[in-house]
Formats: sequence, structure tokens, C-alpha cells
Amino acid sequence: MLKLVFSSYRGHCLNTVAPRLRVKPDSNSLFDAVGRLTGLTRRSPTNSLSRAFFCSDSNDGSGSGSGSQPVVEVEVKGVESDSDGSDSKASSAIVPTYPRPEDYLTVLALPLPHRPLFPGFYMPIYVKDPKLLAALQESRKRQAPYAGAFLLKDESGTESSASSETEKSVYDIKGKELFNRLHEVGTLAQISSIQGDQVVLIGHRRLRITEMVSEDPLTVKVDHLKEKPYDKDDDVIKATSFEVISTLRDVLKTSSLWRDHVQTYSQHIGDFNFPRLADFGAAISGANKLQCQQVLEELDVHKRLQLTLELVKKEMEISKIQESIAKAIEEKISGEQRRYLLNEQLKAIKKELGLETDDKTALSAKFRERLEPNREKCPPHVLQVIEEELTKLQLLEASSSEFNVTRNYLDWLTVLPWGNYSDENFDVIQAQTILDEDHYGLADVKERILEFIAVGKLRGTSQGKIICLSGPPGVGKTSIGRSIARALNRKFFRFSVGGLSDVAEIKGHRRTYIGAMPGKMVQCLKNVGTENPLVLIDEIDKLGRGHAGDPASALLELLDPEQNANFLDHYLDVPIDLSKVLFVCTANVVDNIPNPLLDRMEVIAIAGYITDEKMHIARDYLEKTAREACGVKPEQVEVTDAALLGLIENYCREAGVRNLQKHIEKIYRKIALRLVREGSSNEPVMVQPADAEAEVVDESDHHAAANKADVEVETSVQVDTVQTNDQPKDPKDAADSKELQETEATKAVEKVVVDTSSLADFVGKPVFHAERIYDQTPVGVVMGLAWTAMGGSTLYIETTQIEQGEGKGALHLTGQLGDVMKESAQIAHTLARAILLDKEPANLYFANSKLHLHVPAGATPKDGPSAGCTMITSMLSLAMKKPVRKDLAMTGEVTLTGKILPIGGVKEKTIAAKRSEVRTIIFPAANRRDYDELAPNVTEGLDVHFVDDYSQIFSLAFEYDDNTMVN
Repeated sequence: MLKLVFSSYRGHCLNTVAPRLRVKPDSNSLFDAVGRLTGLTRRSPTNSLSRAFFCSDSNDGSGSGSGSQPVVEVEVKGVESDSDGSDSKASSAIVPTYPRPEDYLTVLALPLPHRPLFPGFYMPIYVKDPKLLAALQESRKRQAPYAGAFLLKDESGTESSASSETEKSVYDIKGKELFNRLHEVGTLAQISSIQGDQVVLIGHRRLRITEMVSEDPLTVKVDHLKEKPYDKDDDVIKATSFEVISTLRDVLKTSSLWRDHVQTYSQHIGDFNFPRLADFGAAISGANKLQCQQVLEELDVHKRLQLTLELVKKEMEISKIQESIAKAIEEKISGEQRRYLLNEQLKAIKKELGLETDDKTALSAKFRERLEPNREKCPPHVLQVIEEELTKLQLLEASSSEFNVTRNYLDWLTVLPWGNYSDENFDVIQAQTILDEDHYGLADVKERILEFIAVGKLRGTSQGKIICLSGPPGVGKTSIGRSIARALNRKFFRFSVGGLSDVAEIKGHRRTYIGAMPGKMVQCLKNVGTENPLVLIDEIDKLGRGHAGDPASALLELLDPEQNANFLDHYLDVPIDLSKVLFVCTANVVDNIPNPLLDRMEVIAIAGYITDEKMHIARDYLEKTAREACGVKPEQVEVTDAALLGLIENYCREAGVRNLQKHIEKIYRKIALRLVREGSSNEPVMVQPADAEAEVVDESDHHAAANKADVEVETSVQVDTVQTNDQPKDPKDAADSKELQETEATKAVEKVVVDTSSLADFVGKPVFHAERIYDQTPVGVVMGLAWTAMGGSTLYIETTQIEQGEGKGALHLTGQLGDVMKESAQIAHTLARAILLDKEPANLYFANSKLHLHVPAGATPKDGPSAGCTMITSMLSLAMKKPVRKDLAMTGEVTLTGKILPIGGVKEKTIAAKRSEVRTIIFPAANRRDYDELAPNVTEGLDVHFVDDYSQIFSLAFEYDDNTMVN
């Protein structure tokens, strides 16, 4: 008869002596099921005795690092042994101990940090406590090699997964604390071997702690536990056990993780019963330690089998998931490998047939083919570099990093338009027409471009130039660049340098850097495909400067006519001829451009547009563009000249027309919305019988359709109704027809007229108001002229007396004046005292009066020297108690000796004076040339006086007859 006994441990995995098994003919069905699970081969009985030892991997699948492993010895004896005899000898172990294991009621307590030890399995543990290790060795020497193995409880607030910390601290716990941390139910373990601090335990039977005997080492009293009585023939227990066996067989098919364990244990089960089956399933499962401890503590065999069944079922699900993951990964890898092999075979076939060459040969052929059309025009030094790089490419491995660098370098070298030039337009008349089509005004810019064309025509070829267009925002600096390119028949390329702080954007990166690229000029030549494009460099006055260098200094080589014929880009490292490129730069303020860079450019100032020019631009360009953008047709809207003038004067006083364009677009958007809301349509209407109530109106068009004769369309603007088609004189004719037909029904176009009265409905309240505060300036108030970003403005200088007393002469200034303007006020005060003393020696007004000079509006910062003569006139008017002549405005910087110095912004100041209905203007004599260059429509109706000394201003301002004052 087979018996299951336990052997002492002979190492991690004991050698096996092949057993001879003898099985009774009346073996129970449970053994047969386990035999079928592993394909057990039954052998013929003999009288010999054999012993077999089995062990398996210490890894239990839970990641804990140790686990319960079976060590089984099968003792086979002759057939003459009866069952009673075999039962009486079942207690004899490999290591005979006296008394028997069940006689041990006091044992040493060994804490198990990871998993409990099940009967019939071995577990290696490490004992770090010297006293406990010595006690175990002493027990083994005394032929009593038994101890109690109890699972350690987790500390409250700690995770059970922190295995490394638990292993370190388990032997730091001693005495009462360790006793409280142990589970009550454990296993009586035989000490199989001790090697250093490693102790191998073999589980025998279940124990329960009753009390603590000693603390160091921890010794406890125990009770030996036995399973509760159960009926071996119970159908429920049998069914549960067979389900456990079936699940184990499925696990064996899907996962090889526990295959060795199952095969080894099931082939030598001996007297295999239901409790041991439950322990076996729980021990080899991957469940956590608390679930395993629950199985260990359960004494009811049926419940224990149920718990084990849950664990092995969960293990089965994990195995299925593992199998599906492995299958998916395997399919993906095999698919990629198959695709790779097929691609390699296809390449080999194409290469054998001559249909395809290798990568390096194909690349070289592509570069040579690209270079061939320009080979004769390509400079010799560039051809030499290209040939050297092509030879180098053939010698490099395709997988090396240098191969990619060389390939990209050759790509850039061969793609550039070496020697390709676009055919330029030398027709001055055609160029003039193109420039006038795109822009109104800008005579200086257009004249310079026509000069450039004329010189090119006389020479037969044109050279590049560097032109800088400076002016306020919105005057058309950027858009004129595209128009110039169209007039010259050159390719156009634009890039902005506003905020640019990296020199590499201009000069390119070194090829050794990862992600290196050429500079903007090389990219420009690649994009346009010619060597003589027009390059617009926008916002050149807003260049930045950072840690990567000074881009303004890098532009010196690019914009120098003497240097750009051999421009050297860091990436290409070969000279490039940029002498044919026409550079047009734009800037708002040339003062911000570094002087060395400014010196290389020809500056053309664009002062801005006057009201008449804005009217022309709005009519001929902006209104047309806005109308097309909004889908409104010309016959649907009319913007009167008065409304357009009011829009320019009260909303858009800027020097440019960008804000004017926004307001016109806003007007047309509101008109489009209004037309759609009113259900406007110009499509034919389906006429229905007279009794029909519904009338079909198509709203897809922006033309208004007349709905019914008695319906009146209400609008908030003036509406003119224009009949576009003849209507039937008798509307009943259509009603008499019984068929629906499409007719030329009543169609009317509602023309929305925008005038000064309705302008506020479209663009809101006026932003600017009349600059003229006084019809006749009072004593101490004089009108000056100032330049602003809006183009120009009138400026009043007001002076009044604060207090008077002997020796109290002083000057107080307000109005957010800058430092230069404050100094001008001090100079004016000093010069006014001198002039008053010369004209009226007895008048000591300035010596005894404290004055307050104010320049409205107070919220607007002001600075500049051109208000000096205006301040003197204001102070003298107050001192002499005499107002200046009517409709007089002046500007000019004054010195302490009374000399009048020139100022800037003559055009803007003239426009501002004319807008304020000023008729008499005083300018410095040095500005006569600037005034003479103004258009006749700007100077029309003005009486302008040019002075070089303040005495002339004094005569014009104060020496007049009240009866003959100029109006």
C-alpha cells in the first residue's frame, strides 16, 4: 500500500530514486482522476522498498520570493502488509524522533513574512536572530527538530506589498510584540537542514497558539488541530474535489508555471485525500498570503475545498489573460517579421532584375540629375564641393550619422538655383501702371522703383539694392514690397526679423549640430528658385539681441553691396552671390536701427496719407475689397462722401489706413447682417394662387425681395427702392393661373445708404472730437502744431497767472511734459522776459508774477522742442494782455537768442492745421524746402510764413489791427 511520509531536506532539490509503485485494485476514484491528470503509469509490484524525494522551485508565483514546496517520500512495501500494519507504521518518519510530532505541545515560534507553510511542503527561511538560530540548532541536535511556523500579520497602515521592508524588520520584532503579530493558526514544521542562517522547514500538521511560554527566543504552547469529520462518500465533496482537479488540469494546459509542481506531486501522492488536495491547490496557487492563511485556518474539509477552488479558478483566469497577451504580442512580432522578410525579398528581386538600385546609388543619381540642368551655370567651387561630397557619400555606411549629414548637405547644395535669374521687366510705363493699380500715393517710393528700372534698362542688367521704407504703421510699407516685385517681374520672399535674437536664423547653423539648417537667405533661394528675387525684411527696427549673438551685426554682411556678392552661410560653407537681390526693409522708427546697418540702406520716408488721399484709397481699394469680402453687391449699398469723410476725421486720424480698413469692413459686415435679417433676395420668386398664404422667398442672396404690396420694410437707415424688373400691371393675372410657374416676379433692390446721420449706428460713437477748442484764442492761449503717431495734431499752449508780488517771478508746468519740453518752457520764459523788457521796459510782469503753463490734454504724454516759439507767444500774450491774431498756428524750436530752428513733420502738421480750419501758419525758414514738396491740394488756401527769428513771429502774432484781423 502507498503511504505518504515526509523526509528531511537534502538541499534545494533532492535527487530522485525512481520508485516502484504498487496500487491496490480497489484504488479510489480520486486517485484515478489525479492519475489521469498527469498520465500516471502503473508498474508491477515488487517486494523491494524504495524512497523518493521531490521538491520544486521556491517561487510560488506571487512574487514573494519564497513559498511552500512539496517534499514527498513514497514507501512501497510488499503485498503481505495489511492495512493495519501500514497505518501503525505511518508515523515513522525519515528522521526518527521520539516522542512523535503530535506530542510536541511547546515549540519555538518562527515568523513567516510572505506566505504560510502548508503541510507536505517545504519552505526555506532566513533566521537573523542569533539566539533563535542557536535554539533551532540545539533542538535539532536533541533529536527534536520541530518548530512552529506562523504567518506574520501586516502592520496597520502599511501595504502588504512592501516585502523588502517586512523582511528587514521581521526579526527586529521580539517578545510580546512578535507574539501579538503572529496569526494563531500555523504549521508544525520539521527542521530539515540548517546552512548558515538559512533554515529549511517541512510542514507536518496544523497548530493553534494557546499562550506564550518565553519571549527570547519566542516559545509558545500549541494545540494540534485536526480536520472536522466528513463523509468521504459525500457527493458535494466529491464534486468539489473533482472540479479542483479539472481546474488544475486546465491550468496545466494553459500555463507552464506550475506544471512541474503538479506532475511531481500528483505522480507520488500516496494515500491522497480531500484535505491534502485542498492544501495542495492553495499552496501552488498565486494567491496572496491572507487568502492562503484563510485556507490554512479552515478545518471544515468542504469549505476548505471551496476556498481552494476559488483560488485555482482565479489562477486559471490569470493564465488565460497571460496566454491572450502572449498570443497578441506573438502575432504582432510575427507579422512585422513577415513584412520585413517580404520587403527584403522584394528588394533583392528588384535589384536582380535591374529595376532598383541600392540607396546610395539612387541618392547619387538623384543629386546628379537635379544638378545637370544648372551644371554650366553653377560656379566651379560649388561643383567641386558637390563632387567631393558625392564621392564621400558612396564611402559611408547608410546607418552612420555622417551619412545623413552628407545627404542633407547635398540636398541643399543641389536644390539651390545656381545661375537662374528671372526675366526682369524694364518697361517703365507698365511698371508705373502696376504700382498705381495696387497703391495710391507713395510717390517717393514709386519714383525710386522707376529709377531702378530705368538704370537697369540703360545698363542692360540690374544690380541689387538695399532700400528701407520707414513710416508709421498702416501706410503700406509691407504691401508695397509685393507690388514692387510684381512690377519688376521678380519672385517675392518675405521674412520678419522682429524680435529675432539668434544669428543662426540669418547665417545658418554649423552642419555638425543636430537639426542644423541654413539661414533665411538660403531658404529664400530654395523657395523662389531664382537668384534675383525681391526680399522684404520686415520690422528691421525691432531686432532683438540675446545669448546667441547680435542679428543686427549679422545683417551687415547680408545688406552690404560690397560683401553680399560672396555671402557665406555657416551651413553651406560656400560663397553665394546675392548681389542681384533687391532688398526692401521696413521700419517704423529709423532711430532704433543701429547706425552701421542704417548706413548701408537707402531710407525712403513714408509720412502717411492726408484726408484726400485716404478718401481715394477708401473709394478705390478698401471699399471694393470689403464689399467683396462681405458678399455685398455694389447696387445694394452706398456710402456717401460725407460719411466717408466723417469716418476719416472722427474715427481714423492715423497716418496709415489699416484702422480705416477695419472700420469700412465693420460697416459692410453690419450691412450684410441687416440685409440677411430683412430676408433680402434677388432670386426669382415662385408665384402661387391668390388663396395661398405662404410665399417662398430665397434668402441665399443678399438682394431684398418685395414680399407683398402692403408690407413695408422698416430700416434704421435711409432706404432707396429701385425697381429692376417690370411687374405685371394687373396682379390678378397671376392669380388666375392654376399652375405653379416660375415668373419674373417683383424684384426690388434695397440700397442701404450710409450717411453722416447713420454712421454712428455702424461704427459707434466718434473716437476723436474737434481739436479746435476756441474760435478766437483768448489772452495767454496760442495754438501750436505737433507730430503724433496719428499723423499730426493741433496743440494749445495755455498760460495764466497764479499770484503777483514783488520778486515772485516763477513758472509752474503741467500737462505730462517731457524733459525736452520742460527745457523749452524754461527757455521760453527767459526769452519772453527779455523780449517784454525790450518792447515795454516799464512792464515788470514776469519779474513779479508766478505763472502756470499747461498743455492739454493732461493725460497725453508730450515731448519735443518744436513748441518753444508757441510757449513764448503764450507768455507774451498774457503779459501784454493781448490775444494773438485769429486762425494762427505756429511751430518751431527757439534758442535763447531768439533764433528759430527747423522741425520735423511738416506735412503732418500742415494737414492738422488745415483740418482745424487754420489759415495762417508759421514755420521755420529752414523748413521751406519740406513745404514746397507738399502736394498742391495740401497747401491750398493756406497763408504760410517762414521765419528765422522770433521778432518776425512777434510781428505776425501781435502787430495787427483789430478792424482788419485776418479771418
